[in-house]
Amino acid sequence: MLKEKLMQDLKDAMKEKDTIKKDTVQMVRASILQIEKDKGIQVDDNKIIEMIAKEVKGKKDALVDFEKGGRQDLVDQTNQEIAILSEYLPKQLTKEEIRTKVQEIIQELGATSMKDMGPVMKEAKAKIGAASDGRTINEVVKELLA
Repeated sequence: MLKEKLMQDLKDAMKEKDTIKKDTVQMVRASILQIEKDKGIQVDDNKIIEMIAKEVKGKKDALVDFEKGGRQDLVDQTNQEIAILSEYLPKQLTKEEIRTKVQEIIQELGATSMKDMGPVMKEAKAKIGAASDGRTINEVVKELLA
């Protein structure tokens, strides 16, 4: 289970005195504990992957601002955090793999124009999940429906 892997990685990072990895894993564990306390539920692996994917997206968005601000120290640190978080995510699909899956979905749904984008996106996000970010899926859907 992913929770146990996170705990083990946290212990390893502490032993190795890897502060970036320790802080990154602690942040994910804190998010998990917060959700479990607030909602009174046990978080499963799918929800954890979803949380990590959301965190990676936020960090990628922050990278742009750090680069604009000329903060190379924060760019480097954020890239390391993204690399650490990406270890817990499923293998990311290439744009070609996404295109193939989206074409199948378009055929299944009988989508023909941009008016069908909503249902296609919903189905694509459900089938592809955390194996790709929403922005890339959106680009491919627009490209194929246009």
